[in-house]
Amino acid sequence: MDPIRNPYAPGAGTRPPEMVGRDDLRETARIAIERIRLGRPSKSIVMVGLRGVGKTVLLDQISEDAEVSGVLVLRIEAPEQRSLPSIIAPQLRTALIRLSNRQAVRAQAQRALRALAGFVSALKVKYQDIEVGLDFEPEPGLADNGDLEIDLQDLFEAAGVAARADSSCVALFIDELQYVQEDQLAALITALHRAAQRQLPVTMVGAGLPQLRGAMGNAKSYAERLFDFPEIGPLSLSDARLAISKPALNEGVEIEAAVLDAVVDRTEGFPYFLQIWGKHLWDVAKRSPITEASFAPATAQAIADLDQSFFLVRFDRLTPLEKRYLRAMADLGAGPHRSGDISQVMQRSVRSLAPTRANLIRKGMIWSPSHGDTAFTVPMFNEFMLRTVEPREWRQNGRADV
Repeated sequence: MDPIRNPYAPGAGTRPPEMVGRDDLRETARIAIERIRLGRPSKSIVMVGLRGVGKTVLLDQISEDAEVSGVLVLRIEAPEQRSLPSIIAPQLRTALIRLSNRQAVRAQAQRALRALAGFVSALKVKYQDIEVGLDFEPEPGLADNGDLEIDLQDLFEAAGVAARADSSCVALFIDELQYVQEDQLAALITALHRAAQRQLPVTMVGAGLPQLRGAMGNAKSYAERLFDFPEIGPLSLSDARLAISKPALNEGVEIEAAVLDAVVDRTEGFPYFLQIWGKHLWDVAKRSPITEASFAPATAQAIADLDQSFFLVRFDRLTPLEKRYLRAMADLGAGPHRSGDISQVMQRSVRSLAPTRANLIRKGMIWSPSHGDTAFTVPMFNEFMLRTVEPREWRQNGRADV
């Protein structure tokens, strides 16, 4: 088997060779964006799901679909330590500059650029990480109050007026939305709400971990009426089999049915893991068809690969106490688990562990499916913790770092 011809694509946000199981949501997003472009009511979309379900890939695909249709796409990732104004401003400037080159809407686009100049100048003191070139002098009184919630509304309104004049739409595609701080998330929701009320073509397609749904509701109580929150989960059995079998078939290689079933069962249909197993199956196999003899060594390599990259990069961000908390969760199984059960395993009180739990939620390692419950956001992370942290180590240190 030629490793150069290996068709599988395990990577952060890397498009898989066969995009399956997401066509309905792509079409839903297309219809929503086109309705908003026409000034007709439609909800913005926020996709939620665990790590490894392909949210980033899907977000990129929907943004590409929109860009092809002439939508002004702002593709944004929300890092943990960046402010919302700092990640929106450069992307919006690029879109407005492009729009200002069109004679018919130049005046509206330039006014939106003046709004952006006022927005950046007024908020630079509070959000010092804003780095963006200013092409026009601010217009006094336009998006320059220094209050993010007010100024973002004015900025989106000016951008929406320019997009409407061009029969276009401003669409924000924001990944890792759970990292946006609550007050800034509230400002974003308010600005999108104002644009919707004025029937301006400004919308958002976001993606984030499952806790994002609750965070948006906490930020603004009407968020559930303004957004659709489709849950992105593992692929169905048939789609998961297709995601593994078709890329190989396209290279003239068959995979035995029993191997496909074993891979789908081991990966639980999570798209990222399917790509990892597919890659290593290809690398291990000597020839077509790929038989059950390749499954065990490929699985060993896949797990080692995950341990050294996908899992370890998250594990290394944890404090010793956070690692012990996750090890205690893993000791209980895949989850979800009651907070009281975790604290009992650690021989600590729920109250003393509450800050640790909150930090792990903030880091995107766990989430709360319901009140008092705790679950991993990273599939198979419980297995990694069992392999990585010895029981003796975390039990002996369980009362440390109180």
